[in-house]
Amino acid sequence: VQLQASGGGLVQAGGSLRLSCAASGSIAAINVMGWYRQAPGKQRELVARISGEGRVMDADSTRGRFTISRDSYKKMVYLQMNSLVPEDTAVYYCYAQIAITGGETFGVHWGQGTQVTVSS
Repeated sequence: VQLQASGGGLVQAGGSLRLSCAASGSIAAINVMGWYRQAPGKQRELVARISGEGRVMDADSTRGRFTISRDSYKKMVYLQMNSLVPEDTAVYYCYAQIAITGGETFGVHWGQGTQVTVSS
């Protein structure tokens, strides 16, 4: 199983970016998908997550600016980030709770991370 994140980059404050994350491999089912971020010198923090039924949980710091969505058929999760501020600068990691083919339980799998840098 592999998660591949993309869409990071350098953007000016007030700009937008859209992150994408694709899951691939021997996947039987995917439960929650989401995004964490880690800024230099800080702990990794939850940005947003979305259940298979579409229930969303997101962080206070990004609510109203970031929107998480998923395409379960394509096994993808997205993060639309608007009105970016320098404090959003971090490495963004996607994750998913995945049951592999032939398995009985869900395990957490992580993408490689994508850098988002917001300049002032």
